[in-house]
Amino acid sequence: MNETSPPTRRFTAPSERRAALLEKPTVVLGGGPAGLTAGYLLAKHGLPVIVLEANEKLGGLAMTEERDGYRFDLGGHRFFTKSKEVDDLWHEVLDEEFLLRPRMSRIYWNKRYLDYPLRGPDVIRKLGPVELTRALLSYLRAAIKPKGDEDSLEEWVSNRFGKRLYQLFFKSYTEKVWGVPCTELRAEWAAQRIKGLSFFSAAKAAFFGNRDNVKSLISEFHYPRFGPGQMWDSMAAEIRRLGGEVRTETPVERLLMEDGRIVGVEAGGETIAAGEVISSLPLRATVDITRPLPPPETREAARGLRYRDFLTVALVLDGEDLFPDNWIYIHEPGVRVGRIQNYRSWSPWMVPDQSKACVGLEYFCFEGDDLWTMSDDDLVALASRELEQLGLASRSKVERGYAVRVPKAYPMYDRDYEDRVAAIRSWLETIGNLQQVGRNGLHRYNNSDHSMLTAMRAVENIVQGTNHDLWAVNAESVYHEEDVKEEHPYREAPETPAMQQQQPVASET
Repeated sequence: MNETSPPTRRFTAPSERRAALLEKPTVVLGGGPAGLTAGYLLAKHGLPVIVLEANEKLGGLAMTEERDGYRFDLGGHRFFTKSKEVDDLWHEVLDEEFLLRPRMSRIYWNKRYLDYPLRGPDVIRKLGPVELTRALLSYLRAAIKPKGDEDSLEEWVSNRFGKRLYQLFFKSYTEKVWGVPCTELRAEWAAQRIKGLSFFSAAKAAFFGNRDNVKSLISEFHYPRFGPGQMWDSMAAEIRRLGGEVRTETPVERLLMEDGRIVGVEAGGETIAAGEVISSLPLRATVDITRPLPPPETREAARGLRYRDFLTVALVLDGEDLFPDNWIYIHEPGVRVGRIQNYRSWSPWMVPDQSKACVGLEYFCFEGDDLWTMSDDDLVALASRELEQLGLASRSKVERGYAVRVPKAYPMYDRDYEDRVAAIRSWLETIGNLQQVGRNGLHRYNNSDHSMLTAMRAVENIVQGTNHDLWAVNAESVYHEEDVKEEHPYREAPETPAMQQQQPVASET
């Protein structure tokens, strides 16, 4: 990765800086967690800001869809963070609309359900003595042999947990998620997402004892009463109340550069004069829409960046919930679904009819492939068939379904991504008033809290004249859902939703 420090931002005295920031709005590209956080904080500072979002709904991958009163969390978003300033911001925006929810998830593997995190007796009973012995011997071999090169995800995982555990609990699910062999994924993804408390740390503790004092996964998490979309709608309402703008259905078409600065943003049929620009657009998109065009090597690097796309098929079924979990991971190669959510277990207010169940089957795909281009009706039929194949519910219980597609949901860590990002970053650092934030803005598999933290630092760079390197935010830290003993300032959800017919407190978008 390019180790060059970010360019010093040329600001004058605080009063002159503020006067300059009041002349032209800061234009924020993208209305996901990062973009809305930036817009909200700038509006709180009394600065002009315009947030531009291409879709009708806000939130990006963290949006909440609503169809016929049923709400769907796309991707599943637990509001848990180690960052106090992010947690304080969540509380500031939603206050008592947060619920404290129980955490439960399991793994469907080899037609069995494994507790997650793994428990030794459960694993031993379901794995069986033969497979357990093979896993143990494989782990011991990995522990004593030299590690060697660890370029690929397969090498990184196998070196730490043994080839057999990798094959049993990682290979099929990961390749289902990413659509490529694990040998083509960089070890950086594993290092960022799997180390510390992870499926494999739990497996190691279950098989070989908790020698590393790994903490248990959190047993509770915070969640907005009407899903994550309630957070983004409330934040947008506050931006507007404070004098800022949030424009939906307004895709950014061009970034106009002069003398090393973005001077205008073309969007929605007009050109917006920009003072500062904060972008959560995918790096590939930022390069494509900038005029004059970036250098050929930058454009070539951008074309090579890859993304994994995502779709959810939500099914409404007659009867009780199919399982009590928030979600279950499907480590089963015989079906294409990767994860299944139970929306009522996130919040009782997600499901308006207590006589119905509502689940979301998540499929990982590439834009333009057979899954992505399948009709909504065919996707509902596929999801219903796989639900029955897994033994969760008969197709006859499915009353209706809805399909929602999310492009560029996951930046891919393939073999060449690092060099490509470095080449794009070198070009970006020549632009004096543009900062990239968020998951796709930095081509890093951040969680929502980390994406919001990059936006916080970007605003500090603008308002305070600091020089935070946004590429370093969460470069080493990882998101551990570890159990922490703290006071939860949010009310707990009741057993039944006495207020289920109420609407979110702020939903101007």
